[in-house]
Amino acid sequence: MTTAPKALLLESIHPVADSILIEAGFQVQRIASALAGAELDRALAGASVVGIRSKTEMRAAQFANHASLVAVGCFCIGTNQVDLLAAEASGSAVFNSPFSNTRSVAEMTIAEAICLFRRLFEKSAQLHAGRWDKSASHSHEVRGRTLGIVGYGHIGSQVSVLAESLGMRVIFFDVVRKLPLGNAQSRPSLEALLRDADCVTLHVPETQQTMGFIGARQIALMKPGAILINNARGSVVDLDALAAALRDGRLGGAAIDVFPTEPAATGDPFNSPMQSCPTAILTPHIGGSTEEAQESIAAEVAEKLVRFWHHGSTDTSVNIPQVDLPVLREGQLRILHVHRNVPGVLGSMHTLLAKAGININAEYLQSNPRTSYVILDVEGFEDPKLLDGIGSMPETIRMRTTSGPAISFQS
Repeated sequence: MTTAPKALLLESIHPVADSILIEAGFQVQRIASALAGAELDRALAGASVVGIRSKTEMRAAQFANHASLVAVGCFCIGTNQVDLLAAEASGSAVFNSPFSNTRSVAEMTIAEAICLFRRLFEKSAQLHAGRWDKSASHSHEVRGRTLGIVGYGHIGSQVSVLAESLGMRVIFFDVVRKLPLGNAQSRPSLEALLRDADCVTLHVPETQQTMGFIGARQIALMKPGAILINNARGSVVDLDALAAALRDGRLGGAAIDVFPTEPAATGDPFNSPMQSCPTAILTPHIGGSTEEAQESIAAEVAEKLVRFWHHGSTDTSVNIPQVDLPVLREGQLRILHVHRNVPGVLGSMHTLLAKAGININAEYLQSNPRTSYVILDVEGFEDPKLLDGIGSMPETIRMRTTSGPAISFQS
């Protein structure tokens, strides 16, 4: 009797992932918290796939210690918590969901802009403290205001559309030329955008170029009384410089959802220079934390893990060359082979199969500078020792086979 593969799900991933994995033949172990060190290693024992969010770190030791682990699902946008090179070196595919929470982040950004222009959080805090202040001073409509979007990708462009529907003028800056939506206009530089915008919102990835992207010099370029929103990455903004600009009244407000260092778990202490800034909205990295976004992310990543397990598809993998073949025909065996990208490997595999009288019905190979991944569909297979020969090739990183059934997903 074949043992069902184990899927380990950490950090309270939405339960729709369980149903998809169970239907595909996995046994699911669920742990609500993030894990690290020995606890993580104990939980990973025997796991074929693992699902994490942003707090569990998968480093080289985890891939070295758990040979059974073939895939990591990041049930979130980013993959910074995974050592992608170590995963690749072990032949483990990494998947994420880069766009499923786009709408949730875009909506929160617009909500924060409205709250900051109207100073709603300040008014609320005053009432909680027993003070009635009905003054309209420094309170503005967003209509007619200029929104500057830094990073005009999936989230930035949705923010653009929502902002225009409220009557805002939209300008944007991106390092890659992007087609504007609606009446949005591009700016040739970050500096030009900062000078023109009443509200600046950041939607950029964490890279060497974006770390410390907004510091004292950039803040000084912004209009007096302008507001800044960062729902992107915690390393992008110098929070000491931002806090100073808020406290001296240089900027009118800020909304920060991401921080350079964030607590590992709910209830852990939080410290930031932004605390005690009355014109700042601080939220605990919840831009994409809606039920709708989490359900969509869970379904997308779980389906990717299932397709990889049953069919070897690495489509959208962030670390393994992307290979996808149509669903297997009845009676075929699929060989999934990750190997070092050196000359002659495919030829050696072909020779072994040809000598054994094995016919290759389909084949797809992709490579990056370090690693190659090939899927071969074969029939006429009779000698299981042949697989040992292919798996023991010196260039082999990981090999497995599947004759899995066709998988269908319900939306």
